[in-house]
Amino acid sequence: MTTDVATPKSYRILIVDDHSIVRRGLRLLLESQHDLKVCAEAADGSEAMRQVIIEHPDLVVLDLTMPERNGLEVARLIREQSPCISILILTMHFSEEIAREVVRCGARGYILKSDADIELLTAVRHIQQNKPFYTSTLAAEMAESFVCGKGKAGEHAGSDESKLTNREIKIVQLLADGMSNKEIAITIGVSTRTVEAHRNHVMHKMKFQSVSDLIRFALRNNLVEP
Repeated sequence: MTTDVATPKSYRILIVDDHSIVRRGLRLLLESQHDLKVCAEAADGSEAMRQVIIEHPDLVVLDLTMPERNGLEVARLIREQSPCISILILTMHFSEEIAREVVRCGARGYILKSDADIELLTAVRHIQQNKPFYTSTLAAEMAESFVCGKGKAGEHAGSDESKLTNREIKIVQLLADGMSNKEIAITIGVSTRTVEAHRNHVMHKMKFQSVSDLIRFALRNNLVEP
């Protein structure tokens, strides 16, 4: 008598890039993993939104610069219409401003095309586990800004981890990992209101201007994996 073994569910990915050779390379890399399946491709923002509706993928690997709609606009639309779909931004160019916008639009990850052969699969695995992943260039850039004294508001204030209590550090870690206030409350066994109070206190104490400041602090102090 034979027993059927359940086949693991594939992690379905939509690739969005206006260059066919890039899409082909990404597909080959992703499908080198038995559990990753590219369910569709799109060459522009409008087609990406159609494929999101048709295929409802688990993850969208999304180029920033495309015809019709740019990647940030598409990311915001996906988050509004299908918040359970994760987004990984892929771009040729790095800047702190782009990094901040990526965080604001709700993407779970951000990597450079030049690093895709090294970081893409790692980024996908992080996102599969509900963890964010940002290009290693981001951590390096933040460290250089801090050493050279060029950091923006909140970066110098965030350099002293000892200012935070153990509970506050834990909340910073969970926030940087992409958890909501409600998810954090369940994880550490407190009320959502208590988490909100801790979060507001951390933001004020460390002079963070935004969640991206908090993420930079967490990366710089090795509280989360880059």
